[in-house]
Amino acid sequence: MSRSLCLTRECLGVTTRIECTVLPLVGDQGLWTLICVAGLDARQPSAVKAQGPFHGPLVVEQVLDDIAESLSGQGYRICHQPLIWRLHAQAQLRRLNGTRAAPRGISLSLPDS
Repeated sequence: MSRSLCLTRECLGVTTRIECTVLPLVGDQGLWTLICVAGLDARQPSAVKAQGPFHGPLVVEQVLDDIAESLSGQGYRICHQPLIWRLHAQAQLRRLNGTRAAPRGISLSLPDS
């Protein structure tokens, strides 16, 4: 299974697009996340969601397979075009990694009075 997937569905002349990407989280702990970006095709996305963390890429790839199967039952079809919202997925990954990273900076302590 690929670590990225693009699905589209046309309804009443409007094309909806969903891009899903499997990405590793920082920390060398073997944790991965699934980031899905959705919206109208050829426009800015209207939703960016992350699921996880998952222990290992194989686990999250199975989740991606399950999502693809579910969405295909709703009329979505695999789109072989390049992902157009990669930057949105990368921004979400940075936010996730920022919350997982240890805080940086100087720690000040005040003397007891």
